Amino acid sequence: MKTNKIRFGIVGTGTIAHRFAEAIKNVANAELTAVASRKKETAEKFGDEFNIPFRFGSYEQMAASDVIDAAYIAVPHSGHIECSCLMMNNKKHVLCEKPMAVNSREAEEMFRCAEENGVMLMEAMWARLVPGTIEMLELVKNGVLGDILGVEGKFCYTMDEDEMDHHVFNPENGGGSLLDVGVYGLNFASWYLGKDVVEISAQSSFYNEVDSHTCALLKYKSGAIADLSSAILLRKPNEGYIYGTKGFAHLRRFYAPQEIELHFNDGKSRAISVPYAGNGFEEQITHFSECVALGLKKSPIVTPEQTIYITKQMDEIRKITGIAYPQDNI
Repeated sequence: MKTNKIRFGIVGTGTIAHRFAEAIKNVANAELTAVASRKKETAEKFGDEFNIPFRFGSYEQMAASDVIDAAYIAVPHSGHIECSCLMMNNKKHVLCEKPMAVNSREAEEMFRCAEENGVMLMEAMWARLVPGTIEMLELVKNGVLGDILGVEGKFCYTMDEDEMDHHVFNPENGGGSLLDVGVYGLNFASWYLGKDVVEISAQSSFYNEVDSHTCALLKYKSGAIADLSSAILLRKPNEGYIYGTKGFAHLRRFYAPQEIELHFNDGKSRAISVPYAGNGFEEQITHFSECVALGLKKSPIVTPEQTIYITKQMDEIRKITGIAYPQDNI
C-alpha cells in the first residue's frame, strides 16, 4: 500500500539525530524509514532504538537506495556540504542541520546542487517554525510593541570537562560558538529587524583555535540595534528581548519561545503560552514535508535567500574577529 508520507533517512546518529527521530514520531506527513552511519553497528543500534527498518553502514548506500525520499543531515558542520550534495545528486530532498554551511561559498554551492537536481534543500532552522516565533512575529506585525528599536539575544552554554573532545572545539569541523549557536541570534535579529544592516561590530575570545565567546552589535538603517552573544565555555541566561516604542517582550528562550512576556510602557503586562507540539522539531518536519509533497523546491519561510544572508553575516563577523576555518581556503 502506497503511503503519502515523506520517507526520511537520517545521516548521522548523534544527539541532534536522536531529537529528530523522537519528533518525527509525532508528524502525520512523514516517517523515518532509514538511518546511515559510517559504521554498520552504530546504524543498527540507532535503528533498534527507533524501530527503523533500513540501516546502512555508509552514507553512499543510503543515498543510492530507493527507501527514502528525503535525508536529514545530522553530522558536524564540516560534513554538511558533502553529505547534502551526495543525497541531492541521488535525487533526494535534503533538510540540513544549521548552520547549513561553514561559509557562504558552501551554502551557494549547495543550493546550486539542489537546483541542478530538481530537489528541495532547506536549512533546519526549526526555531523559525515553532508557535512562539510565529506568534511573536504576528504581535510585532500588528504593532503591539510599536516600532522595534532593538533586540537582545544570548545563547551561551558551557561544556563539561569530559566533553572537551566534542567537534564544537575542532576548527576542522567548523567549531566555535558563532556557527554552533550564534546563528540563532543572527536569525532572531533578522526576523524582527529585517535586513537593512548598515554596520556590524564584533569581538571574540578563543579556545583551541575556535571562538569560545562572540559578541556582535548590528546597527540597522532604522537606527535599531541588535545585541547578540554566543558562547560554548560561558554560561549566560538563555533569554532575549524585543524592544519597541510601546513596550518590550521578554523571551526566556529567545529564538524559540514557549512563553512570551509582554511589558508595556503604561505598566501593564501580559503573558502568552505557546508550547511546542513535542520537542520543537515537529513543525519543521511537517513544513518541509508539506513543501516536498507540493512539489516545491524551496521553503517560502526558511528560504535559500535567508540562509545565504545569515551565512554571509557570519562570514563578515568571522572576518572582523579573526575566526577562520580550513574550508575558507578551498
